[in-house]
Amino acid sequence: MKRRVLAAVAAIVLAVLGGVLVLTYVAGADQRALAGMQPVDVLVVTQPVPQGTPADQLGGAVALTELPATAVADGALTTLDDLAGQVTTTDLQVGEQLLAARFADPSVVDTGAVEIPAGMHQVSVLLDPSRVVGGRVQPGDLVGVFVSLTEPARTRLTLDKVLVTAVQGGVAPAPETEGDAAPAADAPPGPDVAPTGAVMVTLAVNPPDAERLVFAAEHATVWLSLEPEDATTDGTRIVTEENVYP
Repeated sequence: MKRRVLAAVAAIVLAVLGGVLVLTYVAGADQRALAGMQPVDVLVVTQPVPQGTPADQLGGAVALTELPATAVADGALTTLDDLAGQVTTTDLQVGEQLLAARFADPSVVDTGAVEIPAGMHQVSVLLDPSRVVGGRVQPGDLVGVFVSLTEPARTRLTLDKVLVTAVQGGVAPAPETEGDAAPAADAPPGPDVAPTGAVMVTLAVNPPDAERLVFAAEHATVWLSLEPEDATTDGTRIVTEENVYP
């Protein structure tokens, strides 16, 4: 009889202890969940930022945004104060959190900056990828500028050996893969993926050619061609004014 009573008491104690442990765990889980949902202020990119941009010039391109604590990435920044003297090591896209790992000393960052010839103007044109050699034009390339007019219908190589100083946009979609499987080592290379967005190309041109380029962008259709690597960067106009203006 005594053993039965002891066994019953022990069972009751274990049941109570188990219930306390369960309640404690549930309460802790609730607290952890609530802590993860607490809003945290982090800097989020609001405008595209090119590689090599100094941190002290990011004031208008980032904003403090409240995010759940669980959504904040490691190294996310809440202020630019700790980035003095540093530049971005890569392009920053709208919506991404500002991470300390994206910055470094300018001496170790290859910004890909192109030296602008003296006396040249920089003019940007927004083009479809098909008119920018499939989006393959890069800063430092030399291009020919073709202008197509509709009345009268004609196309002319208007500018030759023009230096590209910057290229923005034209993001290509990521190739589709089945699951997470990596391609076999001996698999043939897949086709290039065409960019889906418009491409903004900035060209270095002399003042007269800048006028012609702006006119063509406003009233005609502009196409770019890649020039040979041994071409020179003289921005020469090879046709007469009558062949550019309608």
